[in-house]
Amino acid sequence: MKLTGAQVMMELLLEQGVDTIFGYPGGQVIPLYDAIYEYRGRIRHILTAHEQGASHAADGYARSTGRVGVCMATSGPGATNLVTGLATAYMDSSPVVAITGNVPVSLLGKDSFQEVDIQGVTMPVTKHNYIVKRSEDLVETVREAFHIAQSGRPGPVLIDVPKNIQTDMIEWEPAPLKPITRSTERLRDADIDKAIGMLTQCERPLCYIGGGVIRSDASAELATFLEKTDSAVCSSLMGLGAVPADNPRFTGLVGMHGTKLSNMAINACDLLIVIGARFSDRVISKGSTFARQARIVQFDIDPAEFNKNIVSHVHVVGDVAEVLHRVNGRLGDGLPRHGDWMNWVAENRRRYPVKVTSESRRPREILRALDHEMASLEEDAFITTDVGQHQMWAAQFLKHQKPRHFLTSGGLGTMGFGVGAACGTQIAHPDARVCDISGDGCFRMNCNELATVARYQLPIVILVFNNHCLGMVRQWQTLFYQGHYSETTLETPVDWVKLAQAYGIDGMRLGKDDDAAAVLHSAFALKRPVVVDCEIPIDDKVLPMIPPGASISDMIGFIEEDI
Repeated sequence: MKLTGAQVMMELLLEQGVDTIFGYPGGQVIPLYDAIYEYRGRIRHILTAHEQGASHAADGYARSTGRVGVCMATSGPGATNLVTGLATAYMDSSPVVAITGNVPVSLLGKDSFQEVDIQGVTMPVTKHNYIVKRSEDLVETVREAFHIAQSGRPGPVLIDVPKNIQTDMIEWEPAPLKPITRSTERLRDADIDKAIGMLTQCERPLCYIGGGVIRSDASAELATFLEKTDSAVCSSLMGLGAVPADNPRFTGLVGMHGTKLSNMAINACDLLIVIGARFSDRVISKGSTFARQARIVQFDIDPAEFNKNIVSHVHVVGDVAEVLHRVNGRLGDGLPRHGDWMNWVAENRRRYPVKVTSESRRPREILRALDHEMASLEEDAFITTDVGQHQMWAAQFLKHQKPRHFLTSGGLGTMGFGVGAACGTQIAHPDARVCDISGDGCFRMNCNELATVARYQLPIVILVFNNHCLGMVRQWQTLFYQGHYSETTLETPVDWVKLAQAYGIDGMRLGKDDDAAAVLHSAFALKRPVVVDCEIPIDDKVLPMIPPGASISDMIGFIEEDI
């Protein structure tokens, strides 16, 4: 049968299992929105306050479910407003499909009203992108886009659809979904043999895990691997939750703001097994001194990550879950125990517990109260964050127990990510509780999405860590720029409680001396949207920290003061 291009697009989305679109209408997507109206009982549309919010919401939906998140925008500024969200998804390997409208094909390249070459603009920050110039190409293009977004290393894909393609009559015929490929065709037994050979020879194995473990749903296989190899394990920011925080093998976050134990273990192990991680500069710091005493085995789905930042002795290309499954099968009952190594880990965990200085005491108090409150909930609980000090405190002080439950912008470090991602997560999990942790600097960038929270009455609790400054930049200015606080003090008097109330959202204040547990319990008990203004001292810092250019072992600010 023949349908309009816009109707075919809706049928294709249904075929791909899409139930939600996050977007904002405009002139060049009116036919698509007319189809959304027609299909409103089968596909829901979430109207965000800004296209960037739509892209972050689609990303949050994707990260928290493992399914493709979909966002939509009109041409020109609508399309370019998606770019930061697409770059965020690209850096963190999140499967998002963005659909944009454009001027009719006959007007392309003529500087038409609200025309922009969004294919050219997004080429560096998408896994692939398309502009559909022939109506007969629409069906195959959309199917291929969804397949690419999910296959191999996931990532965002953009489809630009000129307005005339949306109105053309197109032949529509449903088709079965194409299987998602996970690059197992590149997985070689010879590489696995080499990796197992190293595993059998080592005495101090340490796994360094990243977001690839979570993207491939490999937590169960990882747990088996850790037991069979009797290994310790540390995590990048993106890998938090892949191993429960209370697992005795887990040494915590590694890198610039990692635990002393994790960073010590990197330079004490004799075999480093890197699983779904990319050797970010925030982890390795000074590359020439990173794990230089150890042999390195790397498991990753993307061969471009091998030998990019750190040279590995053996690398195995393939989906992390499949690689671990095959290795676990080959290990049988497991390797000999590494008692001395695991005793070293346990002893140094006791010697160097996660501690705070007086300059991070209040954030820890708030986050520990949040941890306790969310653990006591009957519902499933998710955390999203923006970027900065609050993000690092959330990584350090919260007890991350499950994969896909801690959503943060790691690779791009996008201020403004949190509220949009929280909206997408809450929409995807309507029976769960979602808490967004933001800073007052970040919240200035995305507070317009309170309109989305209010419109759909999403019961999100937003904690604004309010130190009246751009805290992480100020921290660097304090430590490395002689206290030159250039443009980082936020002196504009904004009352976040009143702002929340202007949107019809409850607002609460958590002063420096208030009982954090009591205030947070009251906020969650409302079971409706709440913004909590959390006052913290202006010079609270994220410590410990590795100075720029220093070795991973050269941590500063590790003061032995426990609470």
